[in-house]
Amino acid sequence: MHLGKTPTHILSIDCGTQSVRALLFDLEGNLFAKAQVHIEPYFSLKPGWAEQDPEVYWNALCEACNTLLTEIGVNKEAIKAVALTTQRGTLINLDKDGKHLRPGIVWLDQRIARQLPSMGLFWESLFSLIGQKQTIDYFRSQAEANWIAENEPDIWKKTHKFLLLSGYLTHRLTGKYVDSTGCQVGYLPFDYKRLRWASPRSWKWKAVRVRPDMLPELIPPATPLGTISKEAANATGIPEGLPLIAAAADKACEVLGAGCLTPEIATLSFGTTATINVNNSRYAEAIRFIPPYPSALPGQYCMEVQIARGYWMINWFKKEFAEREKKIAEKKGIAPEAILDETISSIPPGSMGLVLQPYWSPGIREPGPEAKGAIIGFGDVHTRAHLYRAIIEGIGYALRHGKERIEKRAKVEIRALRACGGGAQSDQAVQIAADIFGLPVERPHTYEASGLGAAIDAAVGIGLYPDFKTAVNRMTRIEHVFQPNLRAHQVYDQLYQKVYRKLYTRLKPLYQAIRQITVYP
Repeated sequence: MHLGKTPTHILSIDCGTQSVRALLFDLEGNLFAKAQVHIEPYFSLKPGWAEQDPEVYWNALCEACNTLLTEIGVNKEAIKAVALTTQRGTLINLDKDGKHLRPGIVWLDQRIARQLPSMGLFWESLFSLIGQKQTIDYFRSQAEANWIAENEPDIWKKTHKFLLLSGYLTHRLTGKYVDSTGCQVGYLPFDYKRLRWASPRSWKWKAVRVRPDMLPELIPPATPLGTISKEAANATGIPEGLPLIAAAADKACEVLGAGCLTPEIATLSFGTTATINVNNSRYAEAIRFIPPYPSALPGQYCMEVQIARGYWMINWFKKEFAEREKKIAEKKGIAPEAILDETISSIPPGSMGLVLQPYWSPGIREPGPEAKGAIIGFGDVHTRAHLYRAIIEGIGYALRHGKERIEKRAKVEIRALRACGGGAQSDQAVQIAADIFGLPVERPHTYEASGLGAAIDAAVGIGLYPDFKTAVNRMTRIEHVFQPNLRAHQVYDQLYQKVYRKLYTRLKPLYQAIRQITVYP
């Protein structure tokens, strides 16, 4: 490994739900330069739909990279590789010329396929026998491929390639139909245990209307996907010929960027989807029959429990209830969350009896497809600030439940927690998490952990570091540790054990009735 005196940089491109960021890291994990382009998360033609023009992502990527490489004045010769990480589960149909046929279906989409493909008597009988038919049917109904084939057959007939956003952007950057195994999170015929496309005999090919030739070649993380093409170089400003190194989806990269290499250290991701994740060399399902996702570490798994809307609920709260705080923040030139954090600092743990169950989106098993959000304990003492704090606490309860699931299934004790994502910039949110878990919560030196994780993949992939342990030791570090408050933890522990853990079971029959009556979602 030769570091030399000339600075060496890795360009990470992080395409999230609400923005695209071009990030330049040095070999010590310092964020040398950054350019961010905000995008609309999606547009919706019907309730529950979420779509986006693929060109929005590509144009934002080009703008972010050009801004970084020209306006900020970065030395292009110092950049040795490029890595890409993206939001998960957003799918795009391309024709034979590589042009998109329709808007991409974003991961937030809730449309359901009604006419499911036949799986044959053997598989139907087997899944019924083992009690998993409902789970498999849910998987099939959620598959974007099945909905498009059912409702837009002409589009499906013209589809040459069916790619995740990571595969689409990789194609735009390299001209090749390739993608990282670490990005394969979605309703596709992927073998999560063997980290490859499912075998020809797998039931997954019968579950979704996707042919093998419609999918890209898969490459493991820290392996070259290709090089930046001339066309991409002209559009983005990235030097032609630079290697694009396979990384992983944003959550998996975030775990690596937080320095979590073993299952004893968990990442709390305070993002649009809130998650608790651990890297594991062994295949283990945090929730039975729900596979762990691919890790940013080649050949490993990222165990995960997620709260589908998570810190999206903060944006929901700001939009629906916090116009006053938004105006004050705008005048002061600060984020609305800073004002909101001030308002909850004097509210005691437990929000004076207000308890929130953050199932604003349904799940597959627990919560199941009937799940909905709930808030109980309202009284005349409660204000918008109590509701805001209850949202943060509710997400914390759900993440703690996820920790217990992972520990049980992985047969490991999680001894350390690291907070990442945009929401982790809030000291109040991280402190509440420490108090709920009763464990110290560490905050890494950069909240751009997903971009840093992708950069670590690239640094190892081109040999700047000999292995991931060395790279993580050099490129990650802890900035601040939030110690739990014992009294606050005692309150939260009682509310978690005696109230929160009982909510879903007690309310499930009512959620089912609501779903039957309203047919939503």
